[in-house]
Amino acid sequence: MRILKRLAALTAGIAATLLTSPYALADGAANGAVGAPRPWEMGMQAAFGPLKDRILELHHLVLVIITLITLLVAFLLIWVMLRFNSRRNPVASMNSHNTVLEIAWTVIPVLILVIIAIPSFRLIYYQDRTPDPDMTVKVTGHQWYWEYTYPDQGGVDINSHYIMDEDLKPGQLRLLDVDEQMVIPVGKRIRILTNSTDVIHSFFVPSLGVQRYAIPGRTIETWLEASVPGVFYGQCNQICGENHSRMPIVIRAVPQAEFDAWVQQQKKAAEGVAKLPKIALQ
Repeated sequence: MRILKRLAALTAGIAATLLTSPYALADGAANGAVGAPRPWEMGMQAAFGPLKDRILELHHLVLVIITLITLLVAFLLIWVMLRFNSRRNPVASMNSHNTVLEIAWTVIPVLILVIIAIPSFRLIYYQDRTPDPDMTVKVTGHQWYWEYTYPDQGGVDINSHYIMDEDLKPGQLRLLDVDEQMVIPVGKRIRILTNSTDVIHSFFVPSLGVQRYAIPGRTIETWLEASVPGVFYGQCNQICGENHSRMPIVIRAVPQAEFDAWVQQQKKAAEGVAKLPKIALQ
């Protein structure tokens, strides 16, 4: 029984760590939240949007279920080893099956799977589409960079490349920071339409709970929302070639007024490029 108590305490400690670590490691929002991986992080990244909140709820539910199953199986194994060993049972039993047990260990796992499946399907449909998006961003994957187009803002279009090691500034994250961030207004539902011009990519931002494939010839919908201002990091999550590891994603959530100013800045920059004289090829 002492072994059982120690095993239960160890499992409970691990479960508690996994449940609480994302929030314990979350940055304060004084200078804006930061959704990024951290050294020695045991759990999932902290949630900064409603999608990730739902994902964590499902994660915690499944974690509790599998912890209880692990404890039950461990108890049964230890009980069988102690109660039915050769010393206590020198004459082996001739029982081959038990109808009640056969039904129980078939029905109970089915019920457990149903308990897991119901919230899983709800989450899938919840993140699939948003009925009333506040704005749309078209995300196009290229080998090897991301393109963000804002059709609701007059077709503002930016290309986002990773920053090479020699060009990193203090405070920037290696293989995660980019030259042009995807900017969105905080607290708004953003419809994401993913596509690709070459191979399959995957648009993945853990702290916002969004992941969608970008497939050539297809437009796939999902959505995201940042609950607080901040910067949220992600990466291409589908092996897409030599520079797959150099396709980071950075989403910056800002107040609506700051977003409107950013849109105007992008439009002016695009107009300036359009007015540059064209150099005739010799």
